[in-house]
Amino acid sequence: MKANILKFAFMTSFEMFLSGCGVEQASQDMGPAVVEQPPQYAASCGACHAYAVAGAPKTGDAAQWEPRLAKGMEALVSSVKNGLGVMPAGGMCTTCSDDDHKALITYMSTPQ
Repeated sequence: MKANILKFAFMTSFEMFLSGCGVEQASQDMGPAVVEQPPQYAASCGACHAYAVAGAPKTGDAAQWEPRLAKGMEALVSSVKNGLGVMPAGGMCTTCSDDDHKALITYMSTPQ
């Protein structure tokens, strides 16, 4: 009987140990978050940002996006909506909402 109690205590402790280890560690080992490409990217932003054409910050290049992101998302969306430099108003996406622009900016500024 005493051996069964010790076995139960050991197995219970071991299970608790294992259940507490895996989840947090796995989330740390997954690397950077992957942001899914918005459907509008290829037909609009990608025309310039995929290759850093005309001074556009290259998609996935965190260093190029850093000073722009420092301005804040609202300022970036405003720049897209109004146009900036050679980027036309709306950034070539005539049907994009502010949320669409935010998703596109997030995608382009996330390291690929």
